[in-house]
Order: sequence, then C-alpha cells, then structure tokens
Amino acid sequence: MVSPLDAAAPAAGAAVRSRLFPAFPVAARAALIAFAVLFFDTFRDLLGQWWSNPDAGQGLLLAPVCVWLAYRSGVGPTSGRPRIGTTLLVLAVILRLAGTLGGEYFTMRVSLIVAMAGLVVYWRGLPQLRRWWLPFVVGALAIPLPAVLLNTLAIPLQLLASKIGSALISWRDIPFQLNGNVIDIPGHRLFVAEACSGLRSLTALLSLGVLIGGMFLGKGWSRIALICLTIPIAVFLNGARIFLTAFLIYFVDPSFGKGFMHLSEGWLIFVVAFGAVGIVGMLLRAIELRFSPEESDA
Repeated sequence: MVSPLDAAAPAAGAAVRSRLFPAFPVAARAALIAFAVLFFDTFRDLLGQWWSNPDAGQGLLLAPVCVWLAYRSGVGPTSGRPRIGTTLLVLAVILRLAGTLGGEYFTMRVSLIVAMAGLVVYWRGLPQLRRWWLPFVVGALAIPLPAVLLNTLAIPLQLLASKIGSALISWRDIPFQLNGNVIDIPGHRLFVAEACSGLRSLTALLSLGVLIGGMFLGKGWSRIALICLTIPIAVFLNGARIFLTAFLIYFVDPSFGKGFMHLSEGWLIFVVAFGAVGIVGMLLRAIELRFSPEESDA
C-alpha cells in the first residue's frame, strides 16, 4: 500500500522542477535551438573581437552591463507577439546569411541583436522590447564598427586632434611646426598615429553617455544633448592629450612620449573625459528638475 508521503513526493518534485525549469512551448524551444545553432559562431567571433581588438574592448564591460540593465528593468506583464517576433527572427536569419555570403562581419553581428529582439517580442511582445530599450542600445554600441567606417573616421580625427593639440602648444609658447598629423618641436617629433585619433575613447564615451542618459535622465532632449556634448568632450580632450605629451617632452623628460608614461597619460585624460561626461549629465539632470519638478518620464 502506498503511503500519503510516498504519493506526495513525486508531486512535490514536479512542482520544484516546474518552478526551476518552466515548461516552454514547443515553438519556443525550437526558436531557442535555432538561435543557438545559427548565432553561436557569430557570438563566439564577437567575444574574440572584444578580447583581441583594442577598438572593441569596451564590449567586455558593456555585455555584462546589458544583462544587469535587463535584470534591473524586469519583465513586464505582457504577452508575446509570435508573428512580429517571427518576422524579426526571419530578418535576422537573412542578415546572418547576407553577412556570411558577403564576408561582412558587422552585418552578421547586427543580426545577433535583431534575433535577440525577435525572441523578446516573440515571448513578451513589443512593450517588453521598449522596456529593455537601454540594454539593446548599449549592446548595439558594443558591436565593433566596420573597418571601412573606422578608416574613414580615423584620418579626420587624427588631423583634428593634431590641430587642437598644436593650438594648445602654441598657447603655451612652445615652438612647433605642424605638418598634417606630425608635430615637430625642438629636438622631437610627435606622430599622431591612428591609435591616437581618439576613436577608441569616443566610442567608449558615447556608450557612457547613453548609459547615463538612459539611467539618470528622463527627457528625450536631455539624453540627446548629453550624447551630442560627449563628442566635443572626447575630441577636445584627445587634443589635450597631445598637448600634454608635447608639454612633458619639452619641459620635463622625453621619456614621457613613449612607453608606459605615454600610456598613463592616455588613461589620465580618459578618466578626466569620463568625469566630464558625468558632470554634464548631472547638470542636465539639474536642468530637468529645475524646469520639470515632477518626476521625469522614463
């Protein structure tokens, strides 16, 4: 004869399993399996880029931030939209195949974001996608830009940084001669290389601006203003870095122009830029509260 305790044990175990591992519909399981099969190589390649490419290293920090932002926003009480979600998933597959055939990694990585958005809409609908807009935008910023765009932006940024740096050098009455991205000071030559164009710090600071705007600012105009102001902050402070290097080489020691000391100067300027973006965000938040004392809309 079966005792009541023996009969209740399987039921209790099933309840625990259903709570820890909720049952998904067959279509949802198929979508997860298809997502893992189609985008595993893309995700692995993206991780490799974050790890090995200095221009994309911020992705290692932004990816866990995206997970935390999604957890912080939570899941709303909405239902899925399978048709729209399936449409997004089909679009992601098309982008994935187009990127593979064309050898364009940027398109393949964008398809990963589109596919994740499709899964969210499939299960929880468009309101959940709007609820998670910030992690999706930050995740998109973590995707490395295509090489063509990087090369197009790097050269003008090199020249602009050289002009700003030389203007500051002139202000300090240091004799110099500017020739493109080469700055000659007595006894030394500064070459503003592609790595010194400021493109890396610009992409990282734009991500910071989006984060601050999404988390602490409540108005669309203030978020856009913060992102727009982040660009001149990054560009000017990169020129200031060139000036600082020339100043230290000319007045202190030539060793400041290379190696660990030069790298430390770059990190110092980046920290200053980081703080400047934060201060601008605080000022915009104060303006919001000044003109809209009520709680800002998220």
